[in-house]
Amino acid sequence: MALTWTLDHMPNQTGRTVVVTGATSGLGRITATRLAEAGATVLMAVRDTAKGERVRAEMRGDVEVHRLDLADPRSIRTFAESLGHRRIDALINNAGTPARERALTPEGYERVIATNHLGPFALTGLLLNRFRPDRLPRVVTVGSNFYRQVRSGTDDENLAATGTFQPLRQYVRSKVSNLLFAQELDRRLRAAGSPVRSFAAHPGMAWTGMQDNPGNIAERVFVAALGALVARSAEAGALPILFAATDPRARSDAFHGPSQRKWDERVHFAPIVAPGNDPDRAARQWAIAEAATGVHYLSRVRL
Repeated sequence: MALTWTLDHMPNQTGRTVVVTGATSGLGRITATRLAEAGATVLMAVRDTAKGERVRAEMRGDVEVHRLDLADPRSIRTFAESLGHRRIDALINNAGTPARERALTPEGYERVIATNHLGPFALTGLLLNRFRPDRLPRVVTVGSNFYRQVRSGTDDENLAATGTFQPLRQYVRSKVSNLLFAQELDRRLRAAGSPVRSFAAHPGMAWTGMQDNPGNIAERVFVAALGALVARSAEAGALPILFAATDPRARSDAFHGPSQRKWDERVHFAPIVAPGNDPDRAARQWAIAEAATGVHYLSRVRL
């Protein structure tokens, strides 16, 4: 299934408050910009607030800059607490980092999996009770179609990424976790009777700066060759994310994204396939993330 959808189709966002992580560049910047232009109050959750203020000065609408480092559990909690009693309508888990070399957070977790998976998991849990029930409340997790490149299971408990470290594989591993999380979150929300929905979206191969990843020679050649064939602009790549964040037709059982054909600008509803569609593995990863972050929410007892 595919829908023709452009910015002109985006519903008016006046009255909605949306948190966008990683909003100073690439997809996050475009997403935040377009939401603000459509009337939303946008909370830019960014690691570099000075850069965030420079970006905000170029945007139109109601936009605020807040500090958030998804690799730092204290920063995540401080951000959530700083909102006080404010209510939100959507959270777009967009921020992510590519893998270049193995680096650990102070907690001992590999930085890519901490930033791309553990951080969004904790942030979502800490903000979940702030969602208003009546304005399309939703969490959008930004993934990657690269997730299908992982053909076998990974050691999900190996959060320090010990052993042979392959940058591209580690990044893709985090994207598998994103998809598993998005689906498990929606299952638990429904079981809890919550009005909040969880959606997954991806930009396809969009040039955002994420491709500036040294990696090894084989990985650089792979990314460059794929980009020459299918890469589109970051503006086009942001459309599926904006659709998932704003359109009532978004589906929790689909991966919203562009076609692999550059000239096809519709939003496609792709089925989520292995290894991103394993509910048992998703439940295990949820438990691992709870233990790693100390953030517990939406118990699975009622499932």
